Amino acid sequence: MNTPPNPASVKHCVVAVAREGSRFLVIRRGPTVRAPGKICFPGGHVEPGESELEAIVRECREEIALAVEPRECVWRSVSAWGAALAWWTVDIVDASAPVPHPVEVSEILWLSAEEMLDDPTLLEGNRTFIEAVVSGSVRV
Repeated sequence: MNTPPNPASVKHCVVAVAREGSRFLVIRRGPTVRAPGKICFPGGHVEPGESELEAIVRECREEIALAVEPRECVWRSVSAWGAALAWWTVDIVDASAPVPHPVEVSEILWLSAEEMLDDPTLLEGNRTFIEAVVSGSVRV
């Protein structure tokens, strides 16, 4: 029998959606993290006592060394491993180039929605999000 997860045990995460023109800022996950080698948007866990806004700023600083300003939560979903995801559009507020975290991020890329959808290494939950963007049901 399947039982629903205990809400207290559900991990809450944030996802940063940065866009320049038709391209999105995405990462290739490092070899030692969950879903290694997959392409996805930057993000991570909301720490205890932290707001989603604080988490998105912290995660972008930690994963890609960029300062961001959260704009709007545009989508919510649940990952394949049961994490509750809040998808936030963000503006990059510093002009420096992103720097990948040496363990968590193998590569930083700017890809169009079409390039992401054509990439077999795109993390499946990110594919669902991008399909929703392309269809117009999610506005970024």
